[in-house]
Amino acid sequence: EEGKEVPMVITGYSMTPFLVHKRDSVLLAKVDRELRRGDMVFYCRPSGQYVLHRIVKFDSAEGVYFAGDAQDFIEGPLPRECIFALVKAVKRKENWIRPGDFWWDFFAGFWLKVLPFRRLIIKMYGISVGRIRRWKE
Repeated sequence: EEGKEVPMVITGYSMTPFLVHKRDSVLLAKVDRELRRGDMVFYCRPSGQYVLHRIVKFDSAEGVYFAGDAQDFIEGPLPRECIFALVKAVKRKENWIRPGDFWWDFFAGFWLKVLPFRRLIIKMYGISVGRIRRWKE
């Protein structure tokens, strides 16, 4: 509320592969603009649990829908008022990433569009990496 940016280390696995548990951090700030699809936000569920996920869609009558980068399902709707911070930047592998950077835009754009297929994509990636490792040995 004071207009300051606050760093927070990520805990949990719902934003993998973009953000890694206890390795990466985000810079949170008060929401100072109209929120958009793909924005990472910090919000509070009705249960009182605090969550950092991406906005999947808005419905003016129902509310906001969210998903983590590791998820293939959508949560919501929740009221817009549950959102209290916007992610302004991400510190990933000791490098700062901001809107406009490749990885930021990849996860806010393409990765959000393939949400129903994420499980298959991740499985195929794991299989191919395993085969490459075995081939190199």
